[in-house]
Amino acid sequence: MRDNIELTNSGYLFALGVDNRRPFLPGEVVLIGAGPGDVELLTVRAYKLIQEADCVVYDRLVSADVMALVSDNAECIYVGKQSSNHALPQEEINKLLIEKAQAGCKVARLKGGDSFIFGRGGEEVQMLLDAGVYCRVVPGITAASACTTYSGIPLTHRDYVHGCTFVTGHLKDDLLDLPWHALAREDHTLVVYMGIKTAGALSKALIEHQLPAKTPVALISDGTSLQHRSYKTTLAELPSFIEANSIKAPTLIVIGKVVNALDVSKRASVKGEMKQILGAWEQNRFESVQRLAI
Repeated sequence: MRDNIELTNSGYLFALGVDNRRPFLPGEVVLIGAGPGDVELLTVRAYKLIQEADCVVYDRLVSADVMALVSDNAECIYVGKQSSNHALPQEEINKLLIEKAQAGCKVARLKGGDSFIFGRGGEEVQMLLDAGVYCRVVPGITAASACTTYSGIPLTHRDYVHGCTFVTGHLKDDLLDLPWHALAREDHTLVVYMGIKTAGALSKALIEHQLPAKTPVALISDGTSLQHRSYKTTLAELPSFIEANSIKAPTLIVIGKVVNALDVSKRASVKGEMKQILGAWEQNRFESVQRLAI
């Protein structure tokens, strides 16, 4: 049986299947999902390739801890984007990647989360292929998975929901154009990326399409980082809650019954060696947060 298995696809520009394990090639661009923020959530392959890169093109949501892994000899180029404030337009990022690859660099294109989940990774890969550039994609843990897990929220739970959908709250042509009939389901979890600015329109549309106003909603800010914060409200109260608590991006919105599926408020009785270990961790975390604030 194994004689019929194609073990290599080395004739292709894009690293298919097992070729994703090939060495980092001079003149290659690797799109690396840097995960949600916690550096220890990087994959082993991402860690290795980041250290091998001699040119790193990175986005705003790539954490400082991840960037600290980059070689001191590597050129680091920031191309982060915020609403109405882009360090470099997408077209210029595309040109930059091609230029660095054609110059023979090992280019790491670092993106927060996973490059193929609302990260414009597909567009960049197609552009690289059209330009004849070797490329591959290393998956990363996406925010929807990591941030909810760190907040004690299971995306699926057979007692509550039968599926989960990821959508973007980002406007296209000034419209929040989503399939509302398909999304307004009580037996489904809805995760909204980049939805803080459009939360009012999101709440209104879902309620108009018969999702109950009391549906639980979680907001998770700076997920998995030392500043990780999670809040709970309802679909009807979502816009006013965001305003009252001055919640800003990056924040993930999770809508559905799973928000309240687990009771994670129970406290433990901590004694002995465990108390010492946790006490030291709390002090270290406090000092780290203070340094970040400065």
